[in-house]
Amino acid sequence: MPLDLSQARADLEAQLTDTVRISRTAGQPILDPETGEPGQTPTTVVYDGPGAVLSTHGQIVLGQVLGQDWLSEGSAWYRLVTPVSAPVALIGDLVEVLTETGGLAGRIWLADDVTEASTVEICRSTRLMERITTASSAI
Repeated sequence: MPLDLSQARADLEAQLTDTVRISRTAGQPILDPETGEPGQTPTTVVYDGPGAVLSTHGQIVLGQVLGQDWLSEGSAWYRLVTPVSAPVALIGDLVEVLTETGGLAGRIWLADDVTEASTVEICRSTRLMERITTASSAI
């Protein structure tokens, strides 16, 4: 029996219960006039909508729920999943989860690779790496 792509997309998108934001840098960091240190880098929001940030474990669970393994990628610890209608994330885009779920709030990831594409698309899938914004000590 052939796979019903419309139904597969709908089933997957029903699992995307978080709101995620993808932002892209839009210029150079603004210098603090008092310290001369770089401040925040301006960004532009390119997507704000349904999605999910999954750990490798979450990818396995979602594959079991759907009965299909659409997201198997063992080399990435985290993966962003968005609907096919979402824009393609580019390397270096910032990804954050806006809804409070499972300790994800306040964490920011960087798109580690351009959103993956294939002949048959069920969702957009982007490898992520967690962005570390502070270090407890210099090495």
